[in-house]
Amino acid sequence: MKHRKSVLKLNRTSAHRKAMFRNMVTSLFKHSSINKAKGLRKIADKMITLAKRGDLHARRQAMAVIREKDVVHALFEEVSEKFNARQGGYTRITKLGPRKGDVAPMVQIELITD
Repeated sequence: MKHRKSVLKLNRTSAHRKAMFRNMVTSLFKHSSINKAKGLRKIADKMITLAKRGDLHARRQAMAVIREKDVVHALFEEVSEKFNARQGGYTRITKLGPRKGDVAPMVQIELITD
């Protein structure tokens, strides 16, 4: 049973999962939409909340996760302005159905643009 389990483990070690989510959140902010894991939503929403704060400490906290200066700069300049009035729910998850090769459930996570 999956009671009281808050982390999607994705059959990876904790270090591998952390690195994988760092790469995925960077790709999400580069391309604004990717077809990957649902566990990314928590990290992406936290990065947008940091960008909305906009101070130096928040920028350094975001750099600890994202590690690409141009992506962090775009996040703090463009994405924070886009979501300034919104109080949460910055991402949308859409189910795509099973993948053809191994029938794994696939989802698309994207930044909301309205």
